[in-house]
Amino acid sequence: MPEISVPQGKIEIIFENNDVLVINKPAGLIVHEGDGITEKTLTDYLLAAYPQLAGVGEDPQRPGIVHRLDKEASGLMVIAKNNQSFQNLKEQFKKRLIKKEYAALAYGKISADEGEILFPIVRSQSGYKMAALPLSINTDKRKPSNRDRGNLGAREKAREAITKFIVEKRWPHFSLLRIRIKTGRTHQIRVHLAAYGHPLLGDDLYGTPKTKAKNKKIALGRIFLVSQTLRFKDLDGEKREFNLPLPPELQNFLLKLK
Repeated sequence: MPEISVPQGKIEIIFENNDVLVINKPAGLIVHEGDGITEKTLTDYLLAAYPQLAGVGEDPQRPGIVHRLDKEASGLMVIAKNNQSFQNLKEQFKKRLIKKEYAALAYGKISADEGEILFPIVRSQSGYKMAALPLSINTDKRKPSNRDRGNLGAREKAREAITKFIVEKRWPHFSLLRIRIKTGRTHQIRVHLAAYGHPLLGDDLYGTPKTKAKNKKIALGRIFLVSQTLRFKDLDGEKREFNLPLPPELQNFLLKLK
């Protein structure tokens, strides 16, 4: 399998034709440039290997990028190699036709076999993280409190977010989930699971003080979140589907759970 060596390991080229690249992004590699980012990104390495990506898409900082994957997560991404392919994929994402499934390990024993998390998501006041809003706010006739006013203001800026999960296995202190998202909000899975009361293993940004302490003790070195399945239609209308196993370090962690 072709690959591009990076300090975080390797970017595996899972599939390639004239229109797309399907890659396995390693954990620890940020996808594209942004404010305050000085490290080399996925797009830097891809441009070095595929100079023709320059000019693909709508943002020079994100050549060929039609969706994101958190820096601390790993797994499948599709990269457009030309503008026709970019528009094709963008339209499929817009219409929610692209299938993406993730594997995630959450803290706690989730009792429901499956569920749907619908909390709207908004950028938090801190600016560098997101927040999930409750599904309802004060609707009675009393004078709104300052908290209500804050919620109302935030709700105007909040965006719909839909996360579905199936519990694949439980342990006394963890639940292994298969997750599908219908929307692609920033940090969506992490924000939703944290708001649901079950933050992801390794997630210090959205974890509780207790789970952050456990993360430090476990020292996994990443978030337990993997983009495992990706399905889309290419320019010829042919369905392409790709699946990945869990990375070895995550498989080894699961083997140690009791």
